Amino acid sequence: MYQYIQGQIKQIQPTYLVLEANGIGYQIWCANPFRWQEKMQEEIKIFIELVVREDAMLLYGFRDEAEKNLFLQLNKVSGIGPKSALSILALDDQAGLIQAIDSADAKYLMKFPGVGKKTAQQMILDLQGQLDLSQIKETSPVHTITNDHLEEVKQALEGLGYSKREIERVTPQIEKEQITSTQAGLSLAFKLLIK
Repeated sequence: MYQYIQGQIKQIQPTYLVLEANGIGYQIWCANPFRWQEKMQEEIKIFIELVVREDAMLLYGFRDEAEKNLFLQLNKVSGIGPKSALSILALDDQAGLIQAIDSADAKYLMKFPGVGKKTAQQMILDLQGQLDLSQIKETSPVHTITNDHLEEVKQALEGLGYSKREIERVTPQIEKEQITSTQAGLSLAFKLLIK
């Protein structure tokens, strides 16, 4: 129904952001809203998908069409809903995800929150050979965290479905780094959680 919304980011929360377009503030659920932190108050374009549920109509936002298409493919897998699909995309390693699916690496896939053995096998069965790696844009996070961002990282991880135990396990390692943004802190946290 909608392809994208262009506007200014007015607010960023651990699981969503508010994008104002033509005087309307849209609440858009994102894999990692903090990756747009540097674009606060700037005019940006967010690709979106409208998901209609029995009790709500939700907008999910993506950096580009490739990320949106990957979300739609993940969402088709039995056992993966929009929230799980966002948690998987939050790692910011779409190429690694596609390679894991294509090489039938269930162990890698099971490291995502909400993905057990059966769901990982279903992902492989449903998506193997169907995802286009050439569309994916690689991102290279800066691994340099101020304590100001650590709390935002923890809140975002919790919002994405990671347990308090998992978050506490990686917190000391994140604190040791000199990361300059919440986005970079989350990228490091995801890499540590996948190990």
